[in-house]
Amino acid sequence: MRSRKTAALLCAALVSASTVLAGTAPAAATENADRAASDIREQLAAIPGLTLVSVADQGGYPYYTLTFTQPVDHHDPSKGTFEQRLTLWHKSTQAPMVLYTGGYGLATTTREITTLLDANQVSIEHRYFGSSRPARVGWNDLTIWQEASDEHAVVEALRTLYTAKWLGTGASKGGMTQVYHERYYPQDLDAVVAYVAPNDAVNKDDQTYEKFFASVGTPACRAALDAVQREMLLRRETMLARFEADAAAKGYTFHNLGSTDRAYEFAVLDQVWNFWQSGTVDNCPTVPDAHAATDDELWTWSLGHGLSIYQDQSDGPSGVGPYYRQAATQLGWADLKFKHLDGVRRFPDLYQPNSVLPEDMRGTYDGRAARDVDQWVRTRGERMMFIYGQNDPWSAEKFKPSKHDAYRYVAPNSNHSAVVAKLAPEDRAAAEATIRRWAAE
Repeated sequence: MRSRKTAALLCAALVSASTVLAGTAPAAATENADRAASDIREQLAAIPGLTLVSVADQGGYPYYTLTFTQPVDHHDPSKGTFEQRLTLWHKSTQAPMVLYTGGYGLATTTREITTLLDANQVSIEHRYFGSSRPARVGWNDLTIWQEASDEHAVVEALRTLYTAKWLGTGASKGGMTQVYHERYYPQDLDAVVAYVAPNDAVNKDDQTYEKFFASVGTPACRAALDAVQREMLLRRETMLARFEADAAAKGYTFHNLGSTDRAYEFAVLDQVWNFWQSGTVDNCPTVPDAHAATDDELWTWSLGHGLSIYQDQSDGPSGVGPYYRQAATQLGWADLKFKHLDGVRRFPDLYQPNSVLPEDMRGTYDGRAARDVDQWVRTRGERMMFIYGQNDPWSAEKFKPSKHDAYRYVAPNSNHSAVVAKLAPEDRAAAEATIRRWAAE
């Protein structure tokens, strides 16, 4: 449950952990790609439920955009179907396959382990995001098991062509999605590498997040950030006028949240989280003196460092609303206490995902699935690797790997863009060796 910047970052699937599928290939490589495209296209066309939308050359290899017919409800196929979007970067049917789940819309980037292994990659748009949805969405069918079952169907279909090792990967919500897939269908993949994947196994217990914000960075930086956040609410009337003007200029409305005042407070509550999610201690010197800063200085700095606007246009069914629905019902959220804001908050029950959703998308939390996945990963998960960032709020609640060839690494001084390449040299060498071994054995 974070900002528009956060949602954009997650939807973009953490570009710093990826390589854009682009480039001009030499003539010979293009010729080989054309031949490979022709060969694999016929085989793809023969897979039931798979439809080829387009094919392009990316880096000298065919890059397919596809759809796959999925049941709305894997428990009851009679409820209808929808078309789920995929992309496939094809190198060789004998090369490893990386299954990437971004957790949101359809990704267009390669992943770190795809490059490391010189692998193929299939990317899946999460159900009910983007255009991967039926004409009429029943939000009760947006569950982690249903999405895992979507991915299972894709893996079963493509394994008929790609017979080498399959490794799953994803970042943030995409990393969570890949962990859920592994939990429900552990025979699908040979290994999983999940980046900055939160594990809110006990939603009511947010002590880990509170400890994180009490220790991240330096005491001086933490105090300065808290002071700015408090000052933004102390100057509410002045800042709210700026907030309203900015929202009006962009055509934003706040029917879901109920008022611009509530929307403004929600945005301020997210400021410190967003600062650490995308920033580092190197940004601390930019934090203004909250008491000495003018309104203009405070507003301008906040807009560039964590203040973001939750509006109806982004938080409904066509935007990132499906994420907040999942957070409200299964994924959980950090219900921070904000003790340093005592006396300046007006809406004590505001900071939860249902607040930003239209009424028909709101749901009731059920933590059974989260607890089950957490226990399974701790005790039975095999060949799983978790990469976290030391200064990333989302990395505060981590998955704990089992003793079955499973590992967890923390990238020092890194945020929500933590990747294997940012690990300490010894950890990076060990992690890369493990991933290569998993792809070869």
